Order: sequence, then structure tokens, then C-alpha cells
Amino acid sequence: MTALSGGHIIAGESVATVGQGFFAVNPVSGAKLQPAFCEGSAAEVERAAALAEQDFPTFMQVDKSQRAALLDTIAAELLAVKDALIARAELETALPPARLAGELTRTVNQLKMFARFIETGEHLQPQIVTAMPERQPQPRPDLRMTQVPLGPVAVFGASNFPLAFSVAGGDTAAALAAGCPVIVKGHPAHPGTSELAAQAIASAVRKCALPEGIFALLQGSSHQLGAALVSHPAISAVTFTGSQAAGRELFDLAAARAEPIPLFAEMGSVNPIFMLPQVLQVDAERLAQQFAESVCLGVGQFCTKPGLLFAVQGAELDDFVARLRENFTRLPAGTMLHAGIKQNFTAGLERFLSCPDVSPVSDLRPAPAGNCEVFPTLLQTTAAAFLAQPLLADELFGPAALLVVCDSSAQMQQVAQALKGQLSATVHAAATEEADCRSLFAILQRKAGRLLLNSFPTGVEVCQAMFHGGPYPAATDSRFTSVGHESIRRFLRPVCFQGLPTALLPEELR
Repeated sequence: MTALSGGHIIAGESVATVGQGFFAVNPVSGAKLQPAFCEGSAAEVERAAALAEQDFPTFMQVDKSQRAALLDTIAAELLAVKDALIARAELETALPPARLAGELTRTVNQLKMFARFIETGEHLQPQIVTAMPERQPQPRPDLRMTQVPLGPVAVFGASNFPLAFSVAGGDTAAALAAGCPVIVKGHPAHPGTSELAAQAIASAVRKCALPEGIFALLQGSSHQLGAALVSHPAISAVTFTGSQAAGRELFDLAAARAEPIPLFAEMGSVNPIFMLPQVLQVDAERLAQQFAESVCLGVGQFCTKPGLLFAVQGAELDDFVARLRENFTRLPAGTMLHAGIKQNFTAGLERFLSCPDVSPVSDLRPAPAGNCEVFPTLLQTTAAAFLAQPLLADELFGPAALLVVCDSSAQMQQVAQALKGQLSATVHAAATEEADCRSLFAILQRKAGRLLLNSFPTGVEVCQAMFHGGPYPAATDSRFTSVGHESIRRFLRPVCFQGLPTALLPEELR
């Protein structure tokens, strides 16, 4: 099962297409990796979507224990090809094996988490209001509500998490758990990893004797493939993790359809951190080290990377900045996921540095040519300049951050008010700064999906209480999370049954 065909996976089989293919590229050496992968087209979208639509009625009625067994079997199949998955993902992404092993563990645990969750039936949120025929002036009918799956779901694989947010990642796990067929548009930066994961899912579907049209992988590097998938009338919902520009383009396509559908996009976030003065007086050394580590974790390619740091001018900040400069300057170059991300990162740095009143804090070390390496960078500006130049609030995806120096706590609250939607927002404060914390959190809870105190946002726990989303542009719908049990809500809709006899009701409503 570990051999790569370079084709799509449709109805459990590898499907090759005629025409020009594309290659994965090793980010360290720049070498093309074999084999060539087929470019998907509208024809493959049509075939995969038609099969998904055909098999949806059967899959949606599959007992929750059978769907749980499917998720458990996918987890087992992924572990069976663990070595091949990690080896190929390392070649395609330059992520270290230990990081990839941890990501695979998270992927497997997500699948098992959803299996246990749907076994309880909690995801269906059944509501039963019995009839009151004698009520005056109008009798009350028998009303019962449950949740049903939306239909076939298109999942766009993310570049920065080739396992946990890709073919077999959280979106796929949640959609299958809900009873929705899944068509994945694999990320072109790691097609081999995508195919191996897809083979594992297809094998699990076959072993569980479920309709094979409930899963497909389409490979491709063109925007046309994604557009065709979002536009297909059989698709009932879409998930996307990536840039704001690409996410908004797909969102607009989904909204412009004759029958609009939800597109749940996680896009850009700068995850601001606010450092209050007194905490810097007592803990500057530790905070400077941990901030630099958080910014540069995974070469700055985490969606929760802190890209903005706000602090109030003063002697304690001067000492903190000196420590930040030391930490950022000593950190080595890191290899980004692919050449396109490096190009966007270096171009973004140039745009920031071209803005008035923006200067480097750490040494500016030119990125090495010929590979995807970049150096960590810390920039600095004033709150007045930040407020005057909206560009400075944009995400700079990579190992860089912008320090914004405020004149006062009042000005810090002013810049907090000016922020766009975020995945997370953090305040670092001493116990004596409770009043300023309260004021900031009152502002930030309207700006972010997760609020943190005295910690750093990189690292997202997968559990019932986690919310990974936020106001636009962090996500296209601030009511939904893409991580944790509640992410299944994206793929379910409520249906009310009125006056039906017990025999015609879903099991959970009887």
C-alpha cells in the first residue's frame, strides 16, 4: 500500500489522468521528487462528486457505531504506514521526523476522539417536546429535533500541517463522523504524503464494507481544480486552511453559487500579545526567550504564531527589547515548507521595512539563495505608525514579528480596538495589573476566538473546550471551531420532526 502511483484516489482506486503532471519539490535541496502527480480537472471532480452524492444516502444512515469503527480503522491504517508517511512527509516539507511523528499521533487521536464522541450520540443534540393536546387556546404538537449530515464535503489540505490538517486530518475526521462523504483537494506541496494517507483511508473504507464513493483524493496544483470542486452542485460544504486571499476567493465562489453553501475557511491571524509593564519588570528574561521560541516554532509556520507584540515604552521595555534582540539574533535559519512560502515571507518583510517608522530590532540576515531557508527577524514600530498603516496588521507567515511600542496603557487599548479578527489574543501581566487585564480582555473577546493569560498561543489542545476560529478574517464564520469535538457542528444541520409516530422517528428521538 505504500507505493505511490501519482494518481487520484476515487472509489478506492488510483486514477491516472492524461496530460502534464507536477512534482513535489524537496525544500532543502530543491530537487524534484518522484513520481509525477496527475493534474486534476473538472472531469475528476465530476466523477468523485457524483459518487459521493450517490453514496451519501447510504452513508448518512449508517449506524454511529459503524462510523466510529471506520474512524478507528483509518487510525489503524495510518499507523500501519507510519514509517512511509513520515519519511515522505520529511522529504516534501523539511519538517523533522519528531515533529511529524507527533503530528501523526495527533491525527490518529483526532480520529479516535470523534469515534468515541459519536458513539455517545451527544453530537446529535436530541431535543424532545411532547404533545399537549389539551393545551388552550391551541394544543401543542409533538416536536422532536436532531442533527443530520449536510452532504458531501470538500476539504482543502493545508500546507503547514501535512497530516493533522490535511487528507486524514481534523476536517476529514469530523465530516466522516457526521456522516458526510469527503472529497479532499490535496495540497500540491506534499502530494506523496497525501496519496499515502488517502490509500490508508480507502483501505479502511473497504475493510469496513462501506460505499467507496464516500472518500476521494484529487491532486492538482491549479486554481481551476479548487474552483471546480467548490462550484460543483453536489458539494454541500467546504473547509479551507490557508491564506486570506485564497480563502476569500473560494468563499466568494461558494456564496455565488445558484445554491450557496457554507465555506469554513481558517485564514490569516497575527495572534497579538500584550506585555504589561510590571510583568516585564520581574520576568523579562524568560518572556523574551519564550516569545522568540513561539514566533520561530516550526519556522513561524503555525497559524497561532504570535506576529504582533504590544508593550508600553519605558526602562523595563528597553531591557526586554535588548533580550529579544539577543534571542532573535542567535536563532539559526530554518527551512520553510516550500519556495512559494519563502517568497511570500521575504516579500512581506520588504513591504514592512518599506513603511515609515519601521526598523529592524534583530540583525537583518539575508535568506540563503537556492533553498527555502530564512532567518528569524524582529521588527519594531510605534503605535502611531501602526494605526496609520493598516499593512502592519497583516499576517507575515514565517519566523518574524513586529513589536509595537505604545506611549501608555490607554494607547495599548486603542491599538487593541483597531485589530481585525484573530484566532488568539494574549495578555502577559503581573498580579497587580488586574485592572488593565480586565480592560484589555473586554476588548479582545470581540476580536479573538481564544484568550490567553501569561502563556503563548502556539499549540492547540484537541478537546471539548478548545475553540480554534475567530472573527473575520481569522475565519469566515466566528461561530465554528476547526479543532475539537465541536468542529463536527460545521457538517450537521438541525431537523425538526412534528407529529411522527415512533416507528418513523430517528432512533435518538424515539
